[in-house]
Amino acid sequence: MKVCVIPARGGSKRIPRKNVRDFAGRPMLAWPIDAARRSGLFDRIVVSTDDDEIAQVARGWGAETPFMRPPELADDHATTVAVIAHAVQELRLDAPDDLVCCLYATAPMIRADDLREGLQVLSRDRSASYAVSVVRFEYPIERALRILPSGRLALRDPALVNTRSQELEPAYHDAGQFYWGRAEAFRQQEPMLGPNALPVLLPSWRTADIDTPDDWVRAELLFQIARQQGTP
Repeated sequence: MKVCVIPARGGSKRIPRKNVRDFAGRPMLAWPIDAARRSGLFDRIVVSTDDDEIAQVARGWGAETPFMRPPELADDHATTVAVIAHAVQELRLDAPDDLVCCLYATAPMIRADDLREGLQVLSRDRSASYAVSVVRFEYPIERALRILPSGRLALRDPALVNTRSQELEPAYHDAGQFYWGRAEAFRQQEPMLGPNALPVLLPSWRTADIDTPDDWVRAELLFQIARQQGTP
């Protein structure tokens, strides 16, 4: 069985109610639900939430809410892998070939094709536990700067100041969009960014980590660009 689980708690503080706030004419949560439905991959699309309004919105856009998330998994300290482990347990996903895609509620630019690629990446390597969406840092991390207590600037790695950018190793970070994984790996709360994870590279102009009001504005601008390009 292939199940999409979308974590969407009600207690967002920096952007209150962000999971159901209007984004480009729909509740934010509606966009990843729609992408999951259009992918045609999933036997079930489930929203894990502790919030009645979010649950109602989720059902209105075609997702299930077969359980409510307990309070201890809905605070600022709950980890994503623990939330998905709870969903795996509630949904009784215990077959060896059961797969779960954790899809973030704040991923409005995710495409059905991205989800399909993630499944293909994981399916090609039976020894891997996860396939994780990642994006390349746009600037070499070796050239990062520090601001000293004196207020002056300093290079984090002065030894590489004269190294050409093309000679530096590319670096990547979690795109915060989705994590395909084997149900058993989630059940055991195996680290999603550990040695058993594979990368699914996404373009930076289609990813946005939405945690602050500035992030929201940037995401809306990127969304407009994506629409002009024919996606999502």
